[in-house]
Amino acid sequence: MREVGRTVVFVMTFISCNALLDLSGVHQIRGTWMGSTTIPCTYVPSEGFTQHTLSWSLERDSSVSTIFRRDDSGDHILPAKFRGRVSVPKNSPGDASLLIENLEMPDSGHYTCQVVWRSTDNSLITREMTTTVKVVKGKSSSKALLLCSQVTSKEGRGTSIGVNSLSHHTVWPI
Repeated sequence: MREVGRTVVFVMTFISCNALLDLSGVHQIRGTWMGSTTIPCTYVPSEGFTQHTLSWSLERDSSVSTIFRRDDSGDHILPAKFRGRVSVPKNSPGDASLLIENLEMPDSGHYTCQVVWRSTDNSLITREMTTTVKVVKGKSSSKALLLCSQVTSKEGRGTSIGVNSLSHHTVWPI
């Protein structure tokens, strides 16, 4: 009976830890030709798990190619046409978002963010999330990515809410 109890605790702990390591993002983005777009891919860092590898792949015309890979040896941008145009934030735990600059029409396709974590017992956990990117000429009809924060002054008197979009930063006192 004790063995069954230990097994249940282990399974519940494993399920709980796996649930914490989910990727968040959007399913579809429109970007403007020659503009920039960020494909969000985020997660909440979890104690006992470290990011082992991060990769972004692009599926277009029934062919898949890895365009970005981060591992212990550094960042690798594999196809030459993406060099100098793609990046992923460094030193920002939980943010695996892909920035693409100078969008070209052939950049349209299905982008998959894959994160592999290593646990303290050396097991690996993999999660993937796919976003469809459509590059269009003219104004983009995509919604702005908003990051909200609440800030309290050092004196503890004033509180404000800050809203960041990809192009503006606004602060309202509350």
